[in-house]
Amino acid sequence: MSDVDVLASVLTKDQALVSAVNPEQLGAPTPCPEYDVRALVNHIVGWLQVFAAGVNGRTFDGDPAAFVSNDPVTDFQTAAAETVTGWRSGGVDRAVRLTGPELPGHMVLAMTLMEYVTHGCDLAAATGQAVPFSDEELAITLDRARATLPDQYRGEGKPFGSVIDVPEDAPVLDRFLGFMGRCPRHG
Repeated sequence: MSDVDVLASVLTKDQALVSAVNPEQLGAPTPCPEYDVRALVNHIVGWLQVFAAGVNGRTFDGDPAAFVSNDPVTDFQTAAAETVTGWRSGGVDRAVRLTGPELPGHMVLAMTLMEYVTHGCDLAAATGQAVPFSDEELAITLDRARATLPDQYRGEGKPFGSVIDVPEDAPVLDRFLGFMGRCPRHG
């Protein structure tokens, strides 16, 4: 399974998670202390539009941190399709610009996988849904995260939490969550 195929599957599963959010859950807390469910959904949808623009050679107009969607399911579906199409038509072996300097395409694809598997897990936890990702999707994303996520982006005030030690024989979901700085869901 190629990384683009993994991303397509992950985004389809994330869309189902977003679709299943009930209005009464929007104010519920998430594993991201700065986001309730509403803010997490807006973050997920807003940043997917940034990724869609970047992989298709466009610039996202606006501030993804301030993005608010009136129709998150449709906005997510549109951005997901554009993102996957952009990777399939443009390939991974190229530079991609998101909001800063150009980055290697394989790194941007790895970042996209990390973002959408991690926040998919966050949304599932916050809304009482099952984590939908397969062990293969989790293992591939964990491998990409280990290869591309340096320690300087971890800790207080940074995009990612510190690694939580999880035994290597733990389920891949727990190992992924621990690497991404989330408390594993299973003992």
